[in-house]
Amino acid sequence: MKAWLLNEPGSLDGMTWGEIETPVVHSGELLVAVKAVALNPVDYKVAQNGNPAWEYPHIVGVDLAGEVVSLGEGAGFSVGDRVAIHTNLSRKGAFAEYAAVDARAAALIPEDVSYEEASGILCAGMTAYEAVVQKLNTTQKETILVHAGAGGVGGFAIQLAKQLGLKVYTTASKENHEWVKSLGADIAIDYKEEDVTARILEETAGRGMDLILNTVGRDVATADLERLAFSGQLAFIAGPPDTSGVKPFSLSPSIHEVALGAAHASKDERAIRNLSFMASELMEMIKDKKLNPLITEVLPHTELVEGLKKLQSRHVRGKIIVTF
Repeated sequence: MKAWLLNEPGSLDGMTWGEIETPVVHSGELLVAVKAVALNPVDYKVAQNGNPAWEYPHIVGVDLAGEVVSLGEGAGFSVGDRVAIHTNLSRKGAFAEYAAVDARAAALIPEDVSYEEASGILCAGMTAYEAVVQKLNTTQKETILVHAGAGGVGGFAIQLAKQLGLKVYTTASKENHEWVKSLGADIAIDYKEEDVTARILEETAGRGMDLILNTVGRDVATADLERLAFSGQLAFIAGPPDTSGVKPFSLSPSIHEVALGAAHASKDERAIRNLSFMASELMEMIKDKKLNPLITEVLPHTELVEGLKKLQSRHVRGKIIVTF
């Protein structure tokens, strides 16, 4: 088969389109003919840094949708099934004509949902779902701050939070304010021009946010502690906050780590199957027109590396999809 091959960690320019042996499936695995993949920040980050579990040449890519062409014993699917899966980062990935995947994490793609839509909701959508629906307790909560609302995780989180009846605040550059409001954000804050903390406290009469989803990094997560209401909850995906400045018995915050891919690494059966559950839930929302899949660009596989470079610039709205 052909695939985008990473011969060693480093520059994305080191990825080449070339021949590699087609994977052989084992018990509990599916061999999937890849039809569409979604590009995610984790893809270019791991391409640059590598992983101790990899053998080279390696195939990067964590999100794929395609058709089952063969399967191992006990896999629980059938040849011809349309499936979507967030794959195991330690194994050869999605940027190829074929991929071998853990059947437990795979989900059937409903009719009326395209391969492009199915691949697009995986890493970003499932991260948002795990944070907003499964981790944060929204009972009797009114407000949420979603950082980077124009991005993939942020865009899905805005929509899910709105479905749960929350008033949604988000940070985004001014040119993306119309976009994030179209997804359901009530208040868009220009993080480049405004003092986010001051604006949040002004909007909430000094109380702060009930819930915050931080998609940016440790420093911003630490600053979020000043934006959090008493007994508020902060979920992070890019580094935990430094809580050393929080006095005991003062803020009483709850801090949640969201690490989607760690489900595979944990080897926990329920955690792995939860990946399938979340993908299924999100695809049903797309089928029922309750969720915007956020696809803003679809590229042929020949332009995959260029798409990763564009994503690396950190100025991409929504999701970039690549078709095979």
